[in-house]
Amino acid sequence: MLLVIAVTVMSYIAGWLIGVPWLVPFLNAAWAWWTMARELQQGRTRRAITVMLVWAATMAVVSTAMAAFGWSRTRDGGDLFLRPTYRDEMITWVRTGVGAESLPSVFVPRHLAYAAVFCAASAVTGGVLSMPMGAVLMNQMGEYVGAMAAGSASPVASAIFGWHPWAIVRIVGFVIIGVVLSGVVLSRLMKFPFWLAAERRWLVTGAFLLVVDLILKWLLAPMWSQMLKRFAGW
Repeated sequence: MLLVIAVTVMSYIAGWLIGVPWLVPFLNAAWAWWTMARELQQGRTRRAITVMLVWAATMAVVSTAMAAFGWSRTRDGGDLFLRPTYRDEMITWVRTGVGAESLPSVFVPRHLAYAAVFCAASAVTGGVLSMPMGAVLMNQMGEYVGAMAAGSASPVASAIFGWHPWAIVRIVGFVIIGVVLSGVVLSRLMKFPFWLAAERRWLVTGAFLLVVDLILKWLLAPMWSQMLKRFAGW
């Protein structure tokens, strides 16, 4: 686990030094993907999921810290993390309470689309593409939270509560589903037994968490933006 944390941290350093934004999520995902594959090969699905949760938590901390301290920029001043418009959209939502985060008609189909693409990428590529996709989304979230914390009157509270509870639930759900679906392809490529039917409980748990994510977001988002605004002193 410590190696996964260390290599993930180093992947951000390497990404910053290289300065190629699209390469960062692949650097983030490479070692964690290999570790996950080896755990699945040994028949340790639970440990593979645990590894990926540690990886996601590490990315959350590092991306948030980088954005908060102004390190999410390339040396030529560009954005190191892809799609900075997400950061701006979320900051506007905190300031005004208006945005996709509080509109079920917008975020429900968006989340369903993300889930469909992620599941397909996991099942078809064995996580080779879905994990970098997850890294992109994690880094976008971290950049928003870090940027908010940097301009906040209560930076620690903003950094903690900026990781909305529904987002954390969603991340766990994606991790579980991604690991299990990746195992189908990896078992064929790496020649180890893996039966999807035997892992059904994990898929059900992951799907349940994605539903909980939508419910929590629907119920809590309007109130959460007001709370974050108070923390920020805006």
